[in-house]
This record gives sequence, C-alpha cells and structure tokens, in this order.
Amino acid sequence: MSKAWGLFVLPLISTATFANSNIDGLQCKDYFQPKNWQPIADLPKGAIDIQSDNVELQGVESAEFSGNVVISSNVMSLSAQAALIDKQQGLLNATGPLVFQDAYTLVNSTGMFANLKEYEFSLLGADYWLTQQNGHGSAEKLHATTNQVDLLNSSFTTCPGDTPFWSIEASSIVMNRDSGWGETHNTVLRILDTPVVYVPYFTFPIDDRRKSGVLTPTISSSSRRGLGVTVPYYLNLAPNYDATITPRYMSKKGTQLISEFRYLTKHHQGQLAIEFLEQDDSAKQLDERYLVNWTQNSYFDENWRASVDITNVSDDAYISDLDSQYANETDTQLYRTGQLSYLGDDWTVDLKVQNFEVLGNHTESYAVLPQLTVQHVTQNYQGFNWGLSGQVSHFTNDELTVTDATRVHFEPSVSYDYNAYAWSFASNLSLMHTYYEQDGDEAFVQSQYKKSVSRTLPKLRLHGQLNLERPTNFILQQGTQTLEPQIQYLYTPKKDQSGIALYDTIKMQDDFFGLFREQRFSGVDFIAQANQFTLGATTRLFDNNNTERFNFSMGQILYLSDSAKPSEQSLDTALTQSNQEFGSKNYNALFAAESMLHWHRRWYFSAGLQYDADEKELIQSHMTLDYRGSNKKLVQLNHHYASDVSGYEIDQIGLFSSLPIDENWQLVASYHRDLTASRSVEVFAGLQYESCCWAVRITGKRQIQTDLNQTISRDDAIFDTSFGINFVLKGLGSKSRYDASQLLRSGIFGYRRPFFLNN
Repeated sequence: MSKAWGLFVLPLISTATFANSNIDGLQCKDYFQPKNWQPIADLPKGAIDIQSDNVELQGVESAEFSGNVVISSNVMSLSAQAALIDKQQGLLNATGPLVFQDAYTLVNSTGMFANLKEYEFSLLGADYWLTQQNGHGSAEKLHATTNQVDLLNSSFTTCPGDTPFWSIEASSIVMNRDSGWGETHNTVLRILDTPVVYVPYFTFPIDDRRKSGVLTPTISSSSRRGLGVTVPYYLNLAPNYDATITPRYMSKKGTQLISEFRYLTKHHQGQLAIEFLEQDDSAKQLDERYLVNWTQNSYFDENWRASVDITNVSDDAYISDLDSQYANETDTQLYRTGQLSYLGDDWTVDLKVQNFEVLGNHTESYAVLPQLTVQHVTQNYQGFNWGLSGQVSHFTNDELTVTDATRVHFEPSVSYDYNAYAWSFASNLSLMHTYYEQDGDEAFVQSQYKKSVSRTLPKLRLHGQLNLERPTNFILQQGTQTLEPQIQYLYTPKKDQSGIALYDTIKMQDDFFGLFREQRFSGVDFIAQANQFTLGATTRLFDNNNTERFNFSMGQILYLSDSAKPSEQSLDTALTQSNQEFGSKNYNALFAAESMLHWHRRWYFSAGLQYDADEKELIQSHMTLDYRGSNKKLVQLNHHYASDVSGYEIDQIGLFSSLPIDENWQLVASYHRDLTASRSVEVFAGLQYESCCWAVRITGKRQIQTDLNQTISRDDAIFDTSFGINFVLKGLGSKSRYDASQLLRSGIFGYRRPFFLNN
C-alpha cells in the first residue's frame, strides 16, 4: 500500500464537512485566509517525500525522523518536530507542534497518530482553518476514518478574530460521508462569547443530499395579523419528491397550517400547496379559510405538452388578508387553467379548460369548458403563406343572462410578406366566420341575444415600413441615426353584432404598439369596424459600439369614415358594462408616443403617453428615471398617470433607493404617494448590516390595506403597519441573500427596471 493513500482520507472528509457554508469572505479583510496548498512539482503519484535533520533506522521496517520533519505527497503536507513510521504495521506517529495542510484545510496540532492500513487518523489539540471558504475552529481531538470524522469538544465559526461574533461549541460532532449528514451533541451557540442557545442534539447536511428536519423559523409582525411565527418542517420522502409542513401562528388570526408537496418524474414536474386556517379570530363571520395551488408541466415527447395552473381561495380577501407566496396581494383574479398541446411541423393543436376566479365586487368571467384551437400554416407557396385556424369553445356562467354558449370560429387567411434591408411589406387577408349557440334563463328570452347566430367578416391588413440610416455626430461621436416610418391600412366592414354576448373579449391597451394591432379587442366576440390608416415613426441613436442610446416613437390612427370611429360604433350592453368596469373609454383621435434615453451606462430614462387630440385630454402617461451605481447603489424615480381606472383618476409618484452607508451597512427605502388623494400609499424602509460571518436586516412597512370582501371608499382607506427582523449566521446552513433590488420588489408596486435591449 502506498504511504500517501492513508493520508488522503482526512482531506476528503474535511472537505465535505463544511461544503454548505458557501461563505462570501470579501468583507473580512483582516480574516486569516490560508494560502492554497500546492504539491511538490514532479512528485510521482503515490510517493512520499520525507525530509528531516536526523533519521534513525529501527530495524528494516521502521524509522524515526526528527528535527524539521517535512512529509509531502500529492495530496498533503505535514510539518512536525518528530515522526515515527512503522512500515510493517502501517503506523505513523508525529509529535508537534505540527502543521497539516491540503487543498482544503490547514490544521495546527500537538500530535498526530495514523493507522495507514485501517485508514484511521487522530490529531490532538487541533486548530483548523478552511482554505476554500471562511471557517475555522478547534477540537480537543479530531478522529477520522474513510467515511466518518469525529470532533471531540470542538468549536466552529466563520468570523475572524480571537473573539468571533458567533461560534458554536459541542461536546462532539460526528460527520458521516456515506449518509451525507452530520450530527452534534450538547451544542451551545455563543454570541460575543456569551452562551445564548443550548441544543442537545441537531443534524446538518455535509453535502447536497437532503434529510427530514426542522428548517429555520421566521418571526414577523403586522398590525393586521399581529405577531407571526412560522416553523417549517421538511420531509425528504424520496429522491424525486418531498414535502414541507409549516405551522404558522398569528396572534390576531390563529394558527394556520401550510403544506407543500413537490414531485419530479420522467415526464412531469409540479407542486401542490394547501393553506388552511380553521377559524380566523379577527373575522369570525367567515368559515374556514384556505388556499389551494396546483402547478404542473408535462413533457411527453417532442410534440406533446401539457400544463396545469390552478389557484383557489375560500374568500376574496384571503390573499390580501393572510398573505401567501402562491399569489400576489394585488391580484384581482386567480387562474384555473389546464392545457394539452400538440406542436407539429405545420399544425398546432391546443385543448384547454379555463376559469378565472374574480376577486372583489366584479362580474364573474365565463368558464371555458373546453376550448379546442387548431392552426395550420403552409409557408411560401407561390410566394404566399396560406393559413387556416379554427376554434371550438363552450362557455358557462350561471350568473349572467347567457348561461351556456358554444362558439365555432373558422378563419382561413392568405398573406404575402417581403423583407429587404431598407424596407418591408406585410399583407394579410382573412375571412372570419363565427357561429354561436346561446342559451340562458328566463331573462335570456327578453334579451337582445339570439339563440343561434352567425357572423362572417373579411379583414384586410396592409403594413409597410422604411428603414433609413445615416451616420451622425450629433450628441454622439461616430454615431448612427435611424428613421423608421411605417404606415398601416386596416379594413373590416360594419356588421350588426348585437345578438352576440361577450365571452372572452375585452378592450386591449392603447399604447404606441397597440396602434398597429389588427383589432382593438381580444377574442372574436366583437369585431370592431375598421377603415383606417395608422401613421407612425421611430428614430433611434446608436453609438459606435452599436448600443442604443436614444429612441422616440409616435403614431396616430386616422379614420376614413365616421362610422369606423370607436365612439360611433354600436356596442352592446355587455361590452359597454365591461368598458366602464375596466375604465376603457373610446378615443377617436388617439395619439401615442414612447421614448427612451440611455445616455450613460448607469442612467436610464423612459417615458410614454397616450393623448386624445380631439378632446385635448391626457389619457395615460408614465415616466421612469433609473440609476444603478456600483456597490449596490440604486435610485429610481417614477410617475404614473391614468385619467380613468374603474372610475378613478390615478396620479402616483414613487421612489426606490438602495444606498450603501459603508462597506457593511446599507439603507433601503421606497415611497409611493397618491397625488390625487394627497396621501401616501406605501412607505418602506430597511437597514441592513452584512459581514462575512453574520448579517441582520431590520425592516418597517406601512401600506394601504385591501379588503376585497367589502367595499371601502377611496377616502376611508385602512393602512397596515408591519415590522420585521432577519438574522443570519453564515455557515450554519443559512445563506445571506441580501440583494437590495430583490427586497424592493416585495412591496405592492415593486421595483422594476425599465426594459430595454441593453439589459
């Protein structure tokens, strides 16, 4: 047996011991970090190089080395005062002070004994450091075998100095490489050398394998929910599925049980989560409160896909009242969708069932049970693309006049496109035929809707664009300016559609890009009349590195007949109600513009507006000024305006900031104010400290409180005030993820960096 093989055991075990520490030590400049160990160059594999001042042979099987003894191999080095090697029995006995080092650890010890045949080592009075990450400690005795290491009366910390901020001390620490887990006995956590927590026994991972056990508890405080404590328990059920059960105590609400089950198979991956609160102490008029969330993605082969996304809650105010990681507190509707898809070379087929749970005092949406969509495209046949799309849908809603409906839509089309460097042209002619079978309650007989109705409409779209380019030195040296004018003609004849109810149709966004859409409404229940030109243009500035520094786009629709104007079209009752509900007014002279300015790599400005040229009225606008500096510095100022959102004028200004105070301290804050109501909407502030071995974050938030179970006027808004503290000891399984922008995204509005191509 090679003498070097036995010494290889210790470094392998010590490497896995603290593999999960994953500590960033850049902030601890005074921390003693051992230099990476390098083996002797050209040393044969398996050989041992021994140097000493004196050597004394004891027969032919053993030898004693003394005076500056250095033992080296390909995997380790050992410096000692004396060493005795028994070749026959495979024993190594070294006396110190001695220093052991490999690629992962450095150990100072008073003595070392190794049984090379049994792969067993013992070091006495060991002080160790980790060379790949921060971490050090001491042990009265370190005993290692091929699959296990035992530390007797040991300590560990990731903090620098003789008096670390935190450390753990245990009577014994046992780490087993076969199981991938370690265990400690009689453990004491010390903060500033003061014992604060005693744990008789706990386990921890030493590699990537998982094990059932209690995860890190969290503590929170809210004026709405009171003091909150969550204690997650993780269940490692199998390599491909697991579960987490989390009791959550809220002093003003009661005790909630949160469970999550995750699974992964050859063709499926997903999770099922259930949150349940038997009785809400602050809302006793409600029954059991619950949330169910199921998401799954399936990949059967290269052609077949399936997905499920279902979220259901017991009451409209559940998310805003109890908070949940499975939905956003600003959501006004929850998805319930299942879809099976076939993706072929020329054909795509989608079979979908869908239902939206609308939160708050709004009309329930129609459920689609089911919907089959088929699309086929034959490309470049005699210079034309021939397409065929069809859809069969069945809608149900017991709360509306039309309770059941079947819709069959058939749309053949032909298109011709031409693309060149300087210009492009696109044309499309389609024939839209839709047939409805509608039924309802007694009110249906008195309504304007027809039991059987069909509609056939042609649609023509012609779109052309020029791409002009020239060099420029205006603002930018050796820059490039482009001008991209475009024109679109859209024609759809007028058709009486009063006998058709609306099932999946709403008005789409009126921004610059929306000016060039083929239709103003989603779905096919209402096809708006069109006889119009859309004129628009975009200019851009690029620097000599082809980075876009500026762009400006503007456009407007010009109607060729009065009957094609949005305000002149005959809208049925349901559509009028939908427009009022979503604040979607009609504008006959809509002007839209978008702009971006990126004059410095750290500065970014974006803005846009929609303006009614007839009424001289600003419809919507937005503005964002974003600065991202070095060392986590971030500042964003934004403003949003909308003249009509559900009957309200929205005029809000917001500020996000993340400002480092010094190398360790950072201040994070955000503020949003409603200028129309002259009040704040959300105020958030956080102060955090982070070093290489510990971190703390203190946060406070005051935000407007939403209760979708009852109607509250805008002037009677209620605010929720919350306070939180997070404390992380790096190296005990927790990892600090204190990213400032991630923290700012957790509010009602949330920080968003404006999108542009240079992101």
